[in-house]
Amino acid sequence: MSRTRVSAPFKTGTVAGRAGAQAPRVIKKYPNRRLYDTDTSAYITLAQVRQLVMNRDAFVVRDAKTGEDLTRSILLQIILEEEAGGAPMFTEAVLANIIRFYGHAMQGFMGSYLEKNVQAFMDIQAKLAEQSQGLTPEMWSQFMRLQSPVMQGVMGNYLEQSKAMFLQLQEQMTKQTEQVLGAFGIKR
Repeated sequence: MSRTRVSAPFKTGTVAGRAGAQAPRVIKKYPNRRLYDTDTSAYITLAQVRQLVMNRDAFVVRDAKTGEDLTRSILLQIILEEEAGGAPMFTEAVLANIIRFYGHAMQGFMGSYLEKNVQAFMDIQAKLAEQSQGLTPEMWSQFMRLQSPVMQGVMGNYLEQSKAMFLQLQEQMTKQTEQVLGAFGIKR
């Protein structure tokens, strides 16, 4: 049975894609920490689940006993293994700042903000890959030397716009909070 490839970002509960895509592959997690792929009727490893992510295959991980959705915890486990693998993506400062947003009034916004930024970065990466198709290794090297200043400029502009958007949102939220508190006779 062939799997439908998906290109949309992950959605809560499933690693899913476009409307009309096949139902996600179900992976059951047993109490002994083993993962069972119901599609292939075989036990699989976390590395194989990672490959499903890399292939953009739709899947959901469920607790074998309760049916609870465990997809997020498995994805976090994959990230943890990648981070421990010797070439971490996140610095300690970034991880600490992410932790600080849990329970903060801006937690929901931060998740959405990070998701949109990662998707924008993925779009840039896809466009770059599209532009570089058919290049020989020598041409690729030359292409990257030319792209480096351009990409730095693009990313710099993007980050500045992103920062401005974030600050504008923060300012709007502050004004709205003051208005709501003012309606109750509470002044800051």
